[in-house]
Amino acid sequence: MLDVDGSKRPGFLTVPFFVVCVFYFLVFAAGYQLFPVVPLRLRELGANLAESGRFQTAFMLGSGFGALFTGPLGDRLGPRRVLRVASLAVVGILVVYALLRVRWVFYLLAPLHGLLWSALRTASVAKVGGILPLEHRAQGLSIFGLTGPGGVAVGPLMGLWLMPHLGFTWMLVLLAGVFALLYALIGALPREATREIEGPIFQWPDRSVWGGVAVMGLVGLSFGPMTPYSAQEAKALGMAWPAAFLTCFALGMMAMRGLLALTGMGRRPVALMPGMAALTAVGYAMLAFLPGGLARHLSSGLVYGAGYGMVHTLMLTHLMETTPPQRRGAATGAFFFAFDATTALGSLVLGWVMQHGGFRWGWAIGAGLMTLCIPVAQRVVRRPAVASAPAPSVIVEG
Repeated sequence: MLDVDGSKRPGFLTVPFFVVCVFYFLVFAAGYQLFPVVPLRLRELGANLAESGRFQTAFMLGSGFGALFTGPLGDRLGPRRVLRVASLAVVGILVVYALLRVRWVFYLLAPLHGLLWSALRTASVAKVGGILPLEHRAQGLSIFGLTGPGGVAVGPLMGLWLMPHLGFTWMLVLLAGVFALLYALIGALPREATREIEGPIFQWPDRSVWGGVAVMGLVGLSFGPMTPYSAQEAKALGMAWPAAFLTCFALGMMAMRGLLALTGMGRRPVALMPGMAALTAVGYAMLAFLPGGLARHLSSGLVYGAGYGMVHTLMLTHLMETTPPQRRGAATGAFFFAFDATTALGSLVLGWVMQHGGFRWGWAIGAGLMTLCIPVAQRVVRRPAVASAPAPSVIVEG
């Protein structure tokens, strides 16, 4: 493609871009492969239903607190270096998981694993932003934004298929080998100059983001039991496809993001947020109250994922619109901390409810929490944009 002066524009479908896309896909595939599988392994080692969700609780607490620091750390050291160190550390953790025969070490390692996962997410986003030329950034991010949900779609399906066929140990060894290969591939990415940033590595976010933090806190609380318990309910019901909800959840995210990327979201995309929160609540209520098993998981997963994915997208877009550029790192950290920390809490509390009252009671309370998100989202929408820089058209978080 040529500019008006006849010079050739740089393309964006480059080898480094595809390397980061593959890497980001596998980060989410690996995480969402473990979330339903590790609880099953813990049940094999003697954990009850409520305890089996504590791995995700510990993991997401590590990820949440890590989000407050890993973004600024990438600014200091460069995303490429963070990706290499974190991916190599993940190899070691996965090998340890493979060899474990006691439950408590899973809970000990999970916060460190979550912190590394947070580093991999934030550094991947930063790296792809540096690779893409400005004139192709929106188009490139539109493609990159599908890789996270793609990993969510594939991860649980593969994990729940591999575990009975290979066994937990060899499945984790295989996954460690994948990250070892990615460590080598990341070495081919272009280097960045180390940058020194002024001010502390942690900054308290502006008051302007607290409404969005409240929205994501409610979303995280309700989302908490989804990954560790949806497959366990499916297995308890004798469903042949235990990953049905999580796979359809990811497909719903991808379908809605793709549809709105093609049709547009209007001049003020955040105005769609209350409607998307309502759609998310409807999908959750379907899981809680519809009869049956497989059809309920399939339909609720699609509806829930369609709304849930856009709540993430629209909230991050709103954050970019309402936060000054010099404060966006702190605001983004607060956003991810709110979601990850409350996801951990939701997994813990609603897992206890499911242990004592059954899966349906946990889903019903989660649907109620998601319903509370709707008026909070309406309040956030009324806040005007203050930042002058244009907001991205697609948000790449899963």
